[in-house]
Amino acid sequence: MFLASKIFWLIAQPLSVAFFSILFGVLLIFSRFRRSGGIFASLGLLVLFLSLFTTAGPYFLQILEDRFPRPLAPPAGISCIIVLGGAFENVVIASRGGIEFNQAADRFIEAVRLAKAYPAARVLVSGGDGSITGAYEGDARASQGFFGAFGIAADRVIREEASRTTFENARYTRDLLATNGLERCALVTSAYHMPRSIGLFRANGIEVVPWPADYRTSGKVRLVFDFTQPLLNAQLATTAAKEWTGLLAYYLLGRTQTLLPE
Repeated sequence: MFLASKIFWLIAQPLSVAFFSILFGVLLIFSRFRRSGGIFASLGLLVLFLSLFTTAGPYFLQILEDRFPRPLAPPAGISCIIVLGGAFENVVIASRGGIEFNQAADRFIEAVRLAKAYPAARVLVSGGDGSITGAYEGDARASQGFFGAFGIAADRVIREEASRTTFENARYTRDLLATNGLERCALVTSAYHMPRSIGLFRANGIEVVPWPADYRTSGKVRLVFDFTQPLLNAQLATTAAKEWTGLLAYYLLGRTQTLLPE
């Protein structure tokens, strides 16, 4: 299932859909199916235009980011802070060493801030190697030096190193929480990723306090044409498409109870 999902997403992301639709359309145009070729090529161009030159991606990402707002006041009684992986550049770390983050670095910055605010709380990092090759260390292992650098004692950190997907994050975290007798946890992940994460954690019987980080939109995006930042629009469209696809897939597979948790 893991490998199938990776291969599917390589093909199903917006720019890939646009490329393959245009390629298939051009091939059909040079055959006896010229009309069908024109339809496929036009579809590919439409997806490309929507991804590059409209705010469709940011708009649908914003819907997910607004689903679970951060608590206005620090909640009481937090016994653990769960932070989901996906923020370390593990390929770069494997070659160059050190600590390198991608755009989701806010997940771990927020986790450190919460760990300082709740000095008695444990920190549970969930994230193994999510690459197809399985040749790199995951975020749970990579985070070991990071937390230590900010004065978070090693015995406070629980590392879940086996998960490769959000589904596995929730399932394996459930077992570690039970083993360590932990309840009343804050869940830190990217704001757009929070709905899918909450749905999976609830399906595993884990109630958490959503603590979103790593916002990608302003919260004021409207659906309009936008010719000023095509690369950013395409990036956000890809992120939005992946997250909405994940929500739908997990719901259809029966892994979550609702399509869009609230």
